[in-house]
Amino acid sequence: MEGRRVIVSALQFACTDDVSTNVATAERLVRDAHSKGANIILIQARLFEGYYFCQAQREDFFQRAKPYKNHPTIMRMQKLAKELGVVIPVSFFELANNAHYNSIAIIDADGTDLGLYRKSHIPDGPGYQEKFYFNPGDTGFKVFQTKFAKIGVAICWDQWFPEAARAMVLQGAEILLYPTAIGSEPQDDGLDSRDHWKRVMQGHAGANLVPLVASNRIGKETVLTEHGTSEITFYGNSFIAGPTGEIVATADDKNEDILVAEFDLNKIKAKRHSWGVFRDRRPDLYKVLLTLDGSQP
Repeated sequence: MEGRRVIVSALQFACTDDVSTNVATAERLVRDAHSKGANIILIQARLFEGYYFCQAQREDFFQRAKPYKNHPTIMRMQKLAKELGVVIPVSFFELANNAHYNSIAIIDADGTDLGLYRKSHIPDGPGYQEKFYFNPGDTGFKVFQTKFAKIGVAICWDQWFPEAARAMVLQGAEILLYPTAIGSEPQDDGLDSRDHWKRVMQGHAGANLVPLVASNRIGKETVLTEHGTSEITFYGNSFIAGPTGEIVATADDKNEDILVAEFDLNKIKAKRHSWGVFRDRRPDLYKVLLTLDGSQP
């Protein structure tokens, strides 16, 4: 079988709370990734335009949301993608009438906007109070046919759910991508989830026999809340996993980085088909997954 090679990249950097600075940093790193041969480039951190504001429940932070149509950062990345001939998923805080979503637009290598995914799973806990801001996504899990590959893109908390990964690969995703913002836990200084975080996604790659790209931010961010200040140190550790779950590239927890890895998608496809996990599936037995409490539907 003739090879079909693609080079994927994960970007990692610290965000400021200034949109123009962060977008300029993202563009600089996209250009650097392109110079390393990357075809599909995942910008670190969903909501990379500013600080991770969900540490607080503040009405004024809703002003950060913008409509999908004519979104300035998406439009800038469309121009960049077309110039460089690369695929760029672009995360943003979406305003849709009276609804708000944690969304991502998929920009193809010719600058075309292929469509939108809205984050499905919305967490709520100390430091990560997303239910205050985001409606649960209504797009369902989607796959986007780009110039280089069919990609499935989900967002942060989605990465903890094997059902999401399997749903995207069942629809033909050849690569899974997860932009992320995760770090320390304000309520528990001793809790460090980085290894757990990586192992879960390595499992998605191995269970579905697809490469996986995870990008996380770094740096310490302090946000004024209704009860004082809240602080999260984002632990980076962005990585790229291969189709057996093996980590082929990884970043540390402090430094800006550009990860790249090359995969032969036809070779991986042949292995995925011969391994039999999709041949031997039993959807007729999985109806319990449609329930919350494990009862028979």
